[in-house]
Amino acid sequence: MSDLTTHHVGTTVSNLDRAVDFYRDVLGLDVLSEFESTGESFATGVGVPNATGKFAHLDAGGARVELIEYEPAGEPCTAESVNQRGAKHLGFEVDDVDAFYADLPDDVETLSEPQTTPTGAQILFIRDPEDNLIEIITP
Repeated sequence: MSDLTTHHVGTTVSNLDRAVDFYRDVLGLDVLSEFESTGESFATGVGVPNATGKFAHLDAGGARVELIEYEPAGEPCTAESVNQRGAKHLGFEVDDVDAFYADLPDDVETLSEPQTTPTGAQILFIRDPEDNLIEIITP
């Protein structure tokens, strides 16, 4: 069996430009590349007939975040809660969760103010414009 290494963490969005703006401007990630994939091999590979995907790859300091806008668009998922089976979230480490929280634009939804867990980690969960959960943590 081949050894696995992480290539990216991906999330599907309905509006790639809006999502890129959020991940770049609010979270400070650098855009590495933007591209489109289409054709029968792509559609077959993702299991979506006649699919086209518009992609953006962003640098998250040692991890790559992939945002994808599909045509045709699928049905939206309902807002997930972290305790639902199969729930997903992106996790980003910062030096100071309180400072990150203080710098957030007013329109960014948070689940709560920053919290310190019994292990001493400080956490904050926010939602991107697509309702995806993002954890900000200082371990």
